[in-house]
Amino acid sequence: MSTLRTLGGAAGAAAVVGGLVLVATPAAAADTAMVSVLHGIPATPVDVYANGERLIDDFQPGTLTDPLELPAGSYDLALFPADAADGSGTPLLSANGVAVPAGANATVVAHLTEDGSPVLTPFVNDTSAVPAGQARVTVRHTAAAPAVDVRAGGTPVVEGLTNPDEATLTVPAGTISADVVLAGTDTVAIGPADLTLAEGASTIVYAWGNGDAGYQLAVQTISGMHSTPSGVPGGSAGLVDDDSSLPVVAALSVAGLAVAGAGALRLARTRG
Repeated sequence: MSTLRTLGGAAGAAAVVGGLVLVATPAAAADTAMVSVLHGIPATPVDVYANGERLIDDFQPGTLTDPLELPAGSYDLALFPADAADGSGTPLLSANGVAVPAGANATVVAHLTEDGSPVLTPFVNDTSAVPAGQARVTVRHTAAAPAVDVRAGGTPVVEGLTNPDEATLTVPAGTISADVVLAGTDTVAIGPADLTLAEGASTIVYAWGNGDAGYQLAVQTISGMHSTPSGVPGGSAGLVDDDSSLPVVAALSVAGLAVAGAGALRLARTRG
């Protein structure tokens, strides 16, 4: 098993030599972190292990966990094919020596790179205050696809977004019709779909998938940011309008991911 490069350059996180640091937000508790996990690798059910113990059985593509409040700590994370016996063999992905610092609010995404290789990418979720009457919307490109434009009502609002980058906008609260097109074209890859952007909330939209399985959206909502919160904001795995053609994204809690320790978050991708 060969360990490949440490992931860096994910938008919303600060890169450092030899690893990636999740920046603690002032909204988070002093000794805990909020962590969600999105499975964005098509046609690949997995079992999720931490420190050799199976935490999620048969984790299905398109599933986004509810945020879990974890004690700050360090652990080894591995994703195995769902039919692998007791985590044996070579993991599809691994994250060894992961340390989640106190105060972080993050989402870790298992997804495909632009060229279709599986990878783990961490994103820090912005939990700062949102102005009155406004909503925050973040788009994250985690699909096996080239650069894309994100349109609202047919007008590009984010242009040239590449995997695994993100873009964030503050907009009036309300409902928008959004779609994703190949950059500089009118070729629709995802949507259109209605997105309800609640006042004082952060709506995070993930584009995931590939050309063979299709491109899809997962939506995460973090609420309670009308003003600077005194604790860690809650969050939920959300959906676009039920009438859209986009798939349902199920909510699933993850338990027991943390162990003692603290430090920088390092995610190493392994390939068999």
